[in-house]
Amino acid sequence: MDEKILESSITFKDTAGREVRVLEETSAMEAAADFGCSVRAVHESALGAGICPHRYVRNRETVSMEEQLRLVRSCVAVVGSGGLGGQVLLLLARMGIGFLVAVDSDRFDETNLNRQALSSVPDLDRPKCEVAVRVLEEVNPGVEVRAHPVQMDDTNAQEILAGSNVIVDALDNVPDRFCIQAAARSLKIPLVHGAVAGFEGQLMTIFPEDKGFSLLYGTAHEERHPEKSPEALLGVPAVTPSLVASLQVMEVVKILLNRGTPLRNLMVHVDLEAAEMNRFSFE
Repeated sequence: MDEKILESSITFKDTAGREVRVLEETSAMEAAADFGCSVRAVHESALGAGICPHRYVRNRETVSMEEQLRLVRSCVAVVGSGGLGGQVLLLLARMGIGFLVAVDSDRFDETNLNRQALSSVPDLDRPKCEVAVRVLEEVNPGVEVRAHPVQMDDTNAQEILAGSNVIVDALDNVPDRFCIQAAARSLKIPLVHGAVAGFEGQLMTIFPEDKGFSLLYGTAHEERHPEKSPEALLGVPAVTPSLVASLQVMEVVKILLNRGTPLRNLMVHVDLEAAEMNRFSFE
């Protein structure tokens, strides 16, 4: 396959006039068909040979070829495919995360159309996970998506999340968050939390040894009055999950590439209306 990829690659000049050897999308798909493998596997082989998949050319100066290869080999599980989760899945696919796990038992309805990136009128009443697989394949055929259209709980969480390098919390309630945190701790996988309500949002990165959600929510795991939750009372306009999802994906990239400083033992709170972002440390 390496010889086929080399023969199919071309020399391309990027926006700064620098020459780079690239593999165009059509050539990657043809190679995958010829060798009976996934497009993701073709991207992996190309990057290993120093050939950049054309779709990642604009990543090169911030994400090196070696780092892009690491992303292509990584697996990220996203629990929730709605307002936050849909945006997270799309961004991870565009970044080139090779394996994605989408978990959501819900179906799209009209109230989702204001903010959920994967929702559209033709897909109303369709399972969110089913739609996610189709849309992500259209966005990036080099991403392999495994869908779990189920309610995650203590009986299935570890089985679903096993093998992931990072887990993303895109949920809308506290009890389920404690559930995935317990699974993440048991599996020793970092967890990136996000939550939104109105024009405000928050995020935190939780490593297995961190205190995690007890810093934010105490030790009570029960949803006391879901109809009085901030999200229920304030709603969620489209701009808020878009921003918080971007911050969550950046945390994922930092963890996978061992770059920067993850937001551990602190919460970042964003207020879009006030154009403010504040960090609250728990150390």
